Amino acid sequence: MDGDVEQPMLAKGPPSHRERHFTAGEVVRDVIMGVSDGLTVPFALAAGLSGASAPSSLVLTAGLAEVAAGAISMGLGGYLAAKSEADHYKREMKREQEEIIAVPETEAAEIGDIMAEYGLEPHEYGPVVEGLRRNPQAWLEFMMRFELGLEKPDPRRALQSAFTIALSYVIGGLVPLLPYMFISTVQDAMLTSVVVTLLALLVFGYIKGRFTGSRPFLSAIQTTIIGAVASAAAYGMAKAVQAR
Repeated sequence: MDGDVEQPMLAKGPPSHRERHFTAGEVVRDVIMGVSDGLTVPFALAAGLSGASAPSSLVLTAGLAEVAAGAISMGLGGYLAAKSEADHYKREMKREQEEIIAVPETEAAEIGDIMAEYGLEPHEYGPVVEGLRRNPQAWLEFMMRFELGLEKPDPRRALQSAFTIALSYVIGGLVPLLPYMFISTVQDAMLTSVVVTLLALLVFGYIKGRFTGSRPFLSAIQTTIIGAVASAAAYGMAKAVQAR
């Protein structure tokens, strides 16, 4: 129709896209390590002492002492591991920096070799090589990541790891000991502890499977079986020693 004016189509931008990547892998690893050991070790200790007919007060005292010592030990281990990783990164960075200064042509050729592994041709990665050579810091970081496969560690990582593992161990370790705080009869406390801890292991294993990408139900079953076997072994050994 003559009176109609054709309206231009509105330009649409690219659809919004929000990437959802999980970026707290190190923290989750520390939590899993702490809770896993915290649920299992005090659980086995409590079962063993219960098998030896120790009173609930003794089981609780020994269990709390183990939780405290275990948390310190695990936290220290996490701190030393993260500190060693940071020290290793610093040593390799210093060595790589010296190589860039001493043999720049060789290091520049290595950039090309890395790019070629991704299917790029010399005329495609040439400008990238030249750009990196003009920026020594970026060149160094590129070589650390793509040649050596090392990521720059967070300077706070060691303390964070120690605190996370220790706290997770305490939280996990208190679960099997809670029944001994409220039930005076050791056998009743042990049975309650078994039920509560196995349920906690089941839930923890499922959550661990969701975070680690493995099958949650399989992870739950595996985690529960490990805890059950450990406690049964400790209980059986205590009974065997007591029978002698």
